[in-house]
Parts: sequence; structure tokens; C-alpha cells
Amino acid sequence: MMIADFQKRFWISLVLSVPVVVLSPMVQEILGYRLDVPYGQYIAFVLSSVIYFYGGWPFLSGLWQEVKKGAPGMMTLIGVAISVAYIYSSATVFGLEGMDFFWELATLIVIMLLGHWIEMKSVLGASRALELLVSMMPSEATLINNNEAVQVRIDELQKGDLILVRPGEKVPADGIIEEGTSYFNESMLTGESKPVQKSEGQNVIGGAINENGSLKIRVQNTGKDSYLNKVINLVQEAQKTKSNTQHLADKAAKWLTYIALGVGFATFAIWLLLGAELDYALERMVTVMVISCPHALGLAVPLVVAISTA
Repeated sequence: MMIADFQKRFWISLVLSVPVVVLSPMVQEILGYRLDVPYGQYIAFVLSSVIYFYGGWPFLSGLWQEVKKGAPGMMTLIGVAISVAYIYSSATVFGLEGMDFFWELATLIVIMLLGHWIEMKSVLGASRALELLVSMMPSEATLINNNEAVQVRIDELQKGDLILVRPGEKVPADGIIEEGTSYFNESMLTGESKPVQKSEGQNVIGGAINENGSLKIRVQNTGKDSYLNKVINLVQEAQKTKSNTQHLADKAAKWLTYIALGVGFATFAIWLLLGAELDYALERMVTVMVISCPHALGLAVPLVVAISTA
């Protein structure tokens, strides 16, 4: 299951990122401590390699898919940032002069995995709500045929049929009350917390619970045309399509990718023209490309999706 896979990748990457961050010379300098660990740089390289290839795999595969479609987006931006950080940092371990970016690589992957995990959990929650809605419909209905009550499957009901709904039963189909008065619990369908009283001539929704009186209801909508089925279809369509916020984030990521690459290479060229050493210019280029990937955007968009689908 996708959500379990992201959860596993997140926790493994989070655990491995702790020693990577602790061993980072930049973090040590910022926090004012010194930790001399034998082969610390190689340990950070090995741990970061696992984080990059295992934790970062969803973003690397996503980058490839977006490149194939010619539509760079968030995955491209993340994939480029972590790849540049990993390749450059690995080169510093094996001879290139410069400071590694292993801790930035690790934290970026962890934050992005967390964001996607949150988003997937919200989508799963909406899917479970759909399953709950489907389970609300009874499997059978009491059809009144020639003044006789006959049990039939709800998929056999047709518009115009007259059905009997007893106290405590669920309404099997949308319809209009022809005889009787009762209170209906529609909380799972409409959000109304209190039972709603309805009488002859009023509409009832399939899936609502009849709380007291016996009723005769004339069927109006069944199957695909029912209120409940329309709600389910709307939620399913919403899950398949991206929100305006997600489209905006993808557009922002697309242009950020172009800007990051353009400004990164421009930075490299300008420093070389100014007479800087190759390794110095390369470090500045990588810095620009890595910091261009917005950590906040990786959490903000999934949180918006989670709230909107709650």
C-alpha cells in the first residue's frame, strides 16, 4: 500500500538523518560544538546514500515521469535539488574541495516524505468515508405490490415503486413520503446533527434512518441517480483531480526549476569569470540549486489538501 510505503521510507530516513545532521560540519559550526568521529565523513556518505536512493526514490522516479511528459513540476524540483546535493557532496568526500550538503539532502527528503505521507493519509481518510457511505445503504427493501409487502433487493427497485419503511430501518432509495410521519437521522448524509421531522409530500434521502413511524414512500431516484451515489461520484472525481492550490504549486515548482537551473549555472559562470577557483564556483552553484527547493512548499500543499479533504 502506497501510504505504508511512504510511512516506512519517512521513518527510516528520519532515523538515518539524525547522525547525518549531527556529523555535519555546518551544523556543528552553527550550534557551536565540535564532534570528531573517525571516518565521520564516510559514515555521513553511506547514510546519505541510503537516504538518497531509498527515501528519495519516489521523487527520483517522479522526476523521470515528469521529464518524459515534458511537464516539470514539484517532483522535478525536488529530484534536481537532492541529486545535485548528493552528487556534489559525494565528490567532496572523495577529493573535491568544498563543504558537503548531506544534512540539507537528508532534511529535504525527510520533510518532503512527511508532506506526501500527510497528503496520502488525507486521501485515504476520504476513501474510508466513501466506504462508510456505501455501507449505509440497506441490501433489501420492502416493496408494496398489490397491497402485499414483498422483500426485494434494492437494485430491483424502480422509479415509481411504493416501498414500506418501518421504524429503525434505513430508507433504501430517494423518494417522496406518501403516507406517515417520522423523524429521520440524516447526520451521515447532510451533516445535520438533529433528527429531521418529515411527513407526507416531503422528500427523503436513501440511507437516512427512520427513527419512529412506519412510512410508505414513492421511489424517485435509484442507483446512479440517487443522492448518495452522486455524493460518492463527486468525492471520487475530486480525488482524481488536482485542486487549484496543487496546480498553482506545480506551476510555481516548474518555474522554480527553470530559475534554479538558470541562476545556478549563471552563478557558476560569473564566479569563474571573476577569477574564482573551480571548486569555489561549483560550491556556489550547488548552494543556489539546493536552497531553491522550498521545504515549506513541500509541507504547505499537502496540509492544504489534508484540510480540504477532511
